[in-house]
Amino acid sequence: MFISAVKKLVRSVAVLFLVTFATFVLMYGNGPGIARAVLGTEADAARVRAKVTELGLDRPLLVQYGSWLKGVLTGNLGDSFFTGQSVGSVLSARVPVTIALVVLALVLTAVVSVLLGVTAAVRGGWVDRVVQFLAVLGAAVPPFVVGIVLVFAFAISVRVFPATGYVSPDQSLSGWAKSITLPVLALLVGSVANAASQFRGAVKDTLSKDFVRTLRARGISESRIVFRHVLRNAGGPGLTALNLQTTALIGGAIFIEQVFALPGLGDLGNLSAQQGDVPVVMGAVLVTILVVLVVNILGDLANSALNPKARLR
Repeated sequence: MFISAVKKLVRSVAVLFLVTFATFVLMYGNGPGIARAVLGTEADAARVRAKVTELGLDRPLLVQYGSWLKGVLTGNLGDSFFTGQSVGSVLSARVPVTIALVVLALVLTAVVSVLLGVTAAVRGGWVDRVVQFLAVLGAAVPPFVVGIVLVFAFAISVRVFPATGYVSPDQSLSGWAKSITLPVLALLVGSVANAASQFRGAVKDTLSKDFVRTLRARGISESRIVFRHVLRNAGGPGLTALNLQTTALIGGAIFIEQVFALPGLGDLGNLSAQQGDVPVVMGAVLVTILVVLVVNILGDLANSALNPKARLR
């Protein structure tokens, strides 16, 4: 178990370095272009060259990446090219919004997908067909389309929830809950569709195993078999599906934050990329990768605890 955790940690660190370096090369590869974006299109060549030197963009890329990485390790992500505000303070105001959105959607996905998947696998018949249809429908419709439909249904027609905007929980807990409900539901539809399908398949496969038939022959109740034995064995594939959904939820949050005008990490990254504010983009990428890697490590450890065979990988 310990060796498996160390291996996963080493792989995660390697992925972190590779992704951040590739992103750094793509973002910082055009120093004059970055300087011109900061100064404006009307800046002359002399001002552009001076800005390149001021920002340190004339140094070799490996040297620039080393400086950035040293700053990351010491807690300094640099400053915004446009506002001069530290990237850390910018992220601290945006990350909680996205984390709340993704975590709530992930928790609800786990609960709802387990209920739907187990019900479809155990009951079968029309219940199974309905769940499969909803899974295909939910997977086919993008989250931002679901978000637009929810806005028309519950913010314009009925006016139960606000169409856009975000209320901090420090200001009003009820206002926060209302402002985040529709975005979470928009992410939830597709996420539950995919995860429920995976849980259904894992439970149906486990129900066909010989040990389940043996338990039934011994007279053990079906509910006890499902909740004490089947779910434990089907938990591995289910956790893998939830790990994949975490990445999908973070990607979907970028679009959902645009639809509902939420001041989150996706909105920040999109705006900064359009402006050419490279330090902020790098900070957003770093936080996103860290969240994905941490969730994947926790999911792998939970999978290893449920399935001893997974510890050998």
